[in-house]
Amino acid sequence: MSYWIIFGGIMLVSMIVQWRFKSKFKKYSETPLSSGMTGRDVAEKMLHDHGIYDVQIISAQGRLSDHYNPANRTVNLSPEVYSGRSVAAAAVAAHECGHAVQHAKAYSWLQFRSAMVPIVSVASNLVTWVLMIGVLMMAFSGNPYVLAIGVAALAITTLFSFVTLPVEFDASRRALAWLDNKGITHSTVEHDGAKDALWWAAMTYVVAALSSLVTLLYYASMLLGRRD
Repeated sequence: MSYWIIFGGIMLVSMIVQWRFKSKFKKYSETPLSSGMTGRDVAEKMLHDHGIYDVQIISAQGRLSDHYNPANRTVNLSPEVYSGRSVAAAAVAAHECGHAVQHAKAYSWLQFRSAMVPIVSVASNLVTWVLMIGVLMMAFSGNPYVLAIGVAALAITTLFSFVTLPVEFDASRRALAWLDNKGITHSTVEHDGAKDALWWAAMTYVVAALSSLVTLLYYASMLLGRRD
């Protein structure tokens, strides 16, 4: 019962955070950037200011689909960020370029996260089915081994979600510092808006990590309790 209360609480917080992030993004998407630069302009300037010329800036499909792909060295910006001339567009573009800067500087947390991607991809594809089968096998035959595999897979994805946190926070820190130093968000309104938008974006990762941890503890306690 206590697990479901905690899990339900985290789900409620997650929905609130997602709603706040989307509302903040909408608000700052309607706040014009005084420099008139598009998200693509911001991304290109940040990359070049850091001596990065081998990263391509692409307009990707989908809303809030922005990401940096270290495999093919591309900064992928959603249409509203790529062409947008708003505080939100500048903040998101700079944040994604922050990941490109991390890559160029061999930022240790990003390297660790990238090294985990292949095994996390396998684990995330299997974890739901393995856990389901594992619980059924324990219930009907008392065999804990499949559930143990599922818990191990879930532990990997949970670790990945926590490793993601310093990567995201550092990218936002780099983005905000560069935006201020270059005078792109030179007014208080622009600076505070960019900071607020990126903070709420980061909170979505925090809530996701906590949710994954609670789920891991639930299945781990089920496995350990059965063994006892």
